[in-house]
Amino acid sequence: MYMVMLGYSISPQWLALPRTERQRLKAAHLAPLIEKYADRVRARFFDAEAFYTRFSDFALFETDDLTAYYHLVEELRDTPLVGQGYLTFKDVVLGIEDGHEHFERTLAA
Repeated sequence: MYMVMLGYSISPQWLALPRTERQRLKAAHLAPLIEKYADRVRARFFDAEAFYTRFSDFALFETDDLTAYYHLVEELRDTPLVGQGYLTFKDVVLGIEDGHEHFERTLAA
């Protein structure tokens, strides 16, 4: 199992949009992608602006299929959310659940 932390920042232009427009854009562009990959990638979203300065928000993606995660991100990049600069990726951290245990089992084989 892989866990990916994707840190991103939201632009002032996004924040200047009426909330109804932000909700419309998320429903039109983000929700369908999350649904499309839901059988292979679990997504959770967090706000961080009050706690961290390098990015304002982050998402956690849990998957066994890194290709599906990669495709989700590529499709996200094709949306107006990224294309119009409303959302900018800042940091990516990838971890493997219990990777050291798998490594040790492999050595013992």
